Amino acid sequence: MDEKTAELRDIFVETTGSETVTETQEESPGSLTDELSDAERNERVARLVASMRDRYEFETAFSDEDLCRIVRGFYDGDSDAELAAALDAAADESDVFVARMDLHLVRDSDRDAPFSLDTLRALLDDGADDETCAAELNTQTDGDATTDDDAGIDAKTVAHYRRVVETQREATRANDRFRTEFTELLTDSDLSARLAEDARRDGLQEATEDIETDVSL
Repeated sequence: MDEKTAELRDIFVETTGSETVTETQEESPGSLTDELSDAERNERVARLVASMRDRYEFETAFSDEDLCRIVRGFYDGDSDAELAAALDAAADESDVFVARMDLHLVRDSDRDAPFSLDTLRALLDDGADDETCAAELNTQTDGDATTDDDAGIDAKTVAHYRRVVETQREATRANDRFRTEFTELLTDSDLSARLAEDARRDGLQEATEDIETDVSL
C-alpha cells in the first residue's frame, strides 16, 4: 500500500469506523457466484433486499418482490420508466427512483445535478432545509439568475438530489456492501470486479469530501 492509498484509507476509517474498504479479497468478485442457478441468484437477491429493509428505514411502498424486480432490471440496464411499467404495482419513475435510493442503486446520471453536489453537501452539513438550499444554490449559479418562477433551482429539485447525496453517504457507511453483492450476483465476474472497484473508489471520494482534511490528493 503506497503512502497516498494509506492516507485515503485512514480518511475512510476515520469517517466510517471500518477498516475493510480497501482490503482486496483473495478470490475475485463473482468467483463464488458464477455457478449459481438463476433461482439461487434470485433467492440471494431477495435475502439482500430483506436484509436492507431490516437495516434501513425504507421510504418505498413497494413489496420485496417488486424491489427484487427493480434490482434485476437495474442490472439489465432498464430505465426507471421501463422498470415502473414492468411492476405489478401502480408506479411511476419517481416511485422507482425512491426505491433505487433505498436499495443503494445510484446511477451515474443521478449525480448530474444542475449545481455542485459538493455545495449541496456543505449546505446539508450546516443543517439547511430544501428551501434554504435552493435559495443559496440559485445565488451561486453562474449569473443565470432570473425572475421566471419556473426557472432556476427549486426545493423539489434540491430534495431529489438531497436523496442522492444521502444514499451515497449511507452506502459508503456500509462499505458499499449491498451494491457490491448485487453486482456480483447479477453481472459477469469481470464486469462485477470493475463495478465493485468503482464503488470502492466512489466511497473513498465521498469520504474525503465529507470531512475536513489537509491531505493532498
